[in-house]
Formats: sequence, C-alpha cells, structure tokens
Amino acid sequence: MSKFNTSSMHPLIPNSQEYLVYKKIVSIHSEDRDILKYPSSSEFEIELPQDYLNVRSATLSSWTFPANYSTFSFKNRNTAMTFQINPSKLWMNDISDPLQKAIFYALMNNIEKNYYIVIEDGFYNPDQMVTELTNKFNQSVTDYVVSVIDPSYTDLFLQKGGYTDFVIVYNNVSQKIWFGNRSTDFKLTTCTDNSDYYDLDSCCFQPRTPNFSDWGLPFFLGLTYCPEISHSDKYCLPRFYYGDVKPGDGGFWLTPNPNIPGCEVHYIECPEKINLMGPAYFYMDIDLLNNIDETYPFSVSNFTSSTNQTNGKVNSSFAKIAIPTTPLSQWFDTECESYKIFDPPAERIRRLRIRLRYHDGSLVNFDSFGFSFSLQFTLFTPQKQLGYNLTLI
Repeated sequence: MSKFNTSSMHPLIPNSQEYLVYKKIVSIHSEDRDILKYPSSSEFEIELPQDYLNVRSATLSSWTFPANYSTFSFKNRNTAMTFQINPSKLWMNDISDPLQKAIFYALMNNIEKNYYIVIEDGFYNPDQMVTELTNKFNQSVTDYVVSVIDPSYTDLFLQKGGYTDFVIVYNNVSQKIWFGNRSTDFKLTTCTDNSDYYDLDSCCFQPRTPNFSDWGLPFFLGLTYCPEISHSDKYCLPRFYYGDVKPGDGGFWLTPNPNIPGCEVHYIECPEKINLMGPAYFYMDIDLLNNIDETYPFSVSNFTSSTNQTNGKVNSSFAKIAIPTTPLSQWFDTECESYKIFDPPAERIRRLRIRLRYHDGSLVNFDSFGFSFSLQFTLFTPQKQLGYNLTLI
C-alpha cells in the first residue's frame, strides 16, 4: 500500500529523471498568418499546430526569402533630393534667341530656391540611376519654367524637349556619379532642405533609429551631408579617358549648350562611390526565442555625448539573415547559428510573434511575395520508471 496515496487508488510512478530527446521541425509560411489582422508579412503572429512541451532549444533550420526588396522607396525616405540653379548674368546680353532669354529670366527669378526631384521606388543599377536622375532633374526645371514663362513660348519650349542642360553620368572605373550642366552653375543641396517633402505624410513611415548612414538618396549617390557647389573650367572640358560615355564622344560627356553663346559647362564629382545595394542583412525577431545581443547605429544624442558605454539591446533578435542576391530572385539557406536554449526547458510553446526588420528598426517590405522558414524544436519527454520481476519456470 505504500505505492498508493490516501485519496486515490492509482499508483504513484516516481520520475526516473530519464528523458527521451527528439527533434521536431515546424514549417511556417507567411501566407499562413491571419492576413486580415496582419496585412503585412513583416510582422505577424502565428499559432503552431500543437503544444510543444518541455522545449530544450529552438533553432532556425532553413529558410527561403524573395529578393524583391526596394532599395529606394518613399517609406525609406530615400527617393528625394534638392538642387538649385544659379545662372550667370555675364552671358545674358549675348543671348539672341527670344526663347532662351525667356528661359534665362525664368531661372533668374528662382535663384537660391530649391527644385525637388523624386525618383521611382525600386531597385536600380548605375546606368538606370543616372538616366533617371538626368530625366528627373531636367523635368523638374521644365515644370518650373512652364509655370512661369510667357504662355506664347510654352509650346515651342516643350516641342524642343523642355530643359535639357542637365547631364548626369556614371564613371565605370571610379564608380562615382558626375552631375553636369551644359550652361549654368548649380548646387546640390542634398539633405539639408528636403525634409519638407517627407513630412507631407509622416504617418506612412516606419519608426527607425536615426543614424549617419542610409539617411537619404544623396547618401546612396555618394554625396555627403554638406551641399556640393559646381565648378567649371573654361579651357578644359570634363572627360572620361577610359572610353566613350556615348558612342563616338571620346569620353567628352559634357559640352556647352550651342544655343547659349559664351556659356560654360559646370559639373560636380560625387566625393564617394555609388551604393545601390541597400542593407546586407535583416533580423528576425521572435518573442520568447530572441537570443542575439545587438548594438544600435551611432547617432548624436545625450547618451553618446556623455558616456563611452555601448548602446544596444540584450536579446534583441532571434536570427541575423544575410541578403546575398539582388532582385528579381529567390534565395535559400540552411546555415545559421541562431538558436535559443531554455534552462529549465520551456513548459509550453504554442504561439509565436514574428517580426522581420532591418538594423535601423524599419520593417522589411516583401510586398505580395511570400516566404517560408522552418524552426527545429528539441523536446524532452519524461520516461516512466518501470520495474519487472521475472520468475523462471
């Protein structure tokens, strides 16, 4: 009777402190979430097929993600920049063409005022970027001139292609962008004056940590926080000596506007190389499983200016995933050091909250493309202590 308690006739089987250890794989797809509740696949909760009991560890075993990210987007605040045009009065009296004079006076009325350009959201290669910039710069000036010029010149101005003096090219050897104008001095005001554009609809933006990189379109183009002022050389045109920029030009990519006598070309070489690749990693946060300590991007604040301690977060994320390819493609991987060990084992895991973000805190935008990953749980199953008495006959 010692093996029975006083309130039940069921025997008490002592814990043998022996466990069966086995691994269980759980496959999760982004389309499995409640899409009505979580329209974005970058942040959602998912209920697992069963209760996973006595979980000793959790590991990211495999994954596949689409490489369809947009390096440049309105939400990332890196599609806009500003510039100014400062036409010289020295060659004003030499202009005989009435249309060119009307354009000149229109530009004179907008000196030291910004022109805005906004590139299309997406992913660019260098040639696509300089073509986009050239067209956007010229279109911005064209739109302004049309809005202020004498209406009698509007049709003729547009028939001749509008304003076409901006020429922006990419040097394949130095990997730098050059901004040029065939007649007029100009200044790239970069990030100093374009905050008004992004403040038009600030509710669209995701929270992100302010930092000294990825701060806007000029950063990716190789510009700095400081405005860049164009310069000219009357006796030496800018030239790329490695070959033609356009077939047959001999590397002379910027020549004076023949319709404006006495004008000079003006140009700016970006101080840094172009960077169009975007972030190299993103992070997977899973509540209860986060095990990676992460530092934060440097920013000027009371903390960084008054202490030399690190600024970061303990158990910030579960996995750090590299982005090894460019759109449009899909990448697969299984090599990852991401894991979480529970001591003692977690009693039960049934629901997970998942968040995919970049280092600055902004969410990864997968648009309508799906992704999948697998988690491996190591489970401890207690074993019963069983004893047998055998009698041989």
